[in-house]
Amino acid sequence: MKVNIENIKINYICEGKGKDVLVLHGWGANINTVLSIVNLLKPHFKVYALDLPGFGESQAPNKAFDSQDYTRIVKKFLDKMKIEKIILIGHSFGGKLSILLGSKYPDNVEKIVLINSAGLIPKRGFKYYLKVYSFKTLRFLYKIIFFWVNEEKKMGKIYKKFGSTDYKEADGIMRKTLVKVVNEDLHPILKRIQSPTLLIWGDKDTATPLYMGKTMEKEIPDSGLVVLEGAGHYSYLDDFNRFAIILKTFLLE
Repeated sequence: MKVNIENIKINYICEGKGKDVLVLHGWGANINTVLSIVNLLKPHFKVYALDLPGFGESQAPNKAFDSQDYTRIVKKFLDKMKIEKIILIGHSFGGKLSILLGSKYPDNVEKIVLINSAGLIPKRGFKYYLKVYSFKTLRFLYKIIFFWVNEEKKMGKIYKKFGSTDYKEADGIMRKTLVKVVNEDLHPILKRIQSPTLLIWGDKDTATPLYMGKTMEKEIPDSGLVVLEGAGHYSYLDDFNRFAIILKTFLLE
């Protein structure tokens, strides 16, 4: 199904009956990556999942978004569906948006589940800064030496060498959007979340390492962290059986 929000066509699904649940996917993903969660919960809840702008079958925004822009779109989606009380389940970037929604609209959020959530600036060592400054130096030299070459073509080789996987796979508006969202730190607003919050993390996650989950558990007042041993960034897929038990226990208690 499609709905128009701020002149952006948003693709979404809705399954089941009961209390309203919204499942938000991570960066570079789409509805299909969270279908297992939708299918798990639809016998008990009315479950929504949407392709965030620029992903799946949803249109990309016409300007570079930051996480606040995405949060606004999601809130307008909930308003359009006439949802006054919601249970939020967010993986990675979807978790980041769940944090923002929970902190901004506490009266509308019943519970939150954060799965390997983004939202904190990672600890960065010497290798990271070496790579960053090497990139900036090389970019500066390329612009001077190859001044007549098209900017995008000129920088393509550098981006392929120094950019992250997400950065390489994004282009245009979505690449500019990625640059905005990766540099946001939600640490100061974690304490504003009033909803009971379950954090589920894979201890082998390298994208949003486990220490981030521990930090969130410490800062979010009514929260608890469950660690899935041997699972990575997509912990809910790596250990779905245990994930399913934990999630249903939290939501159905």
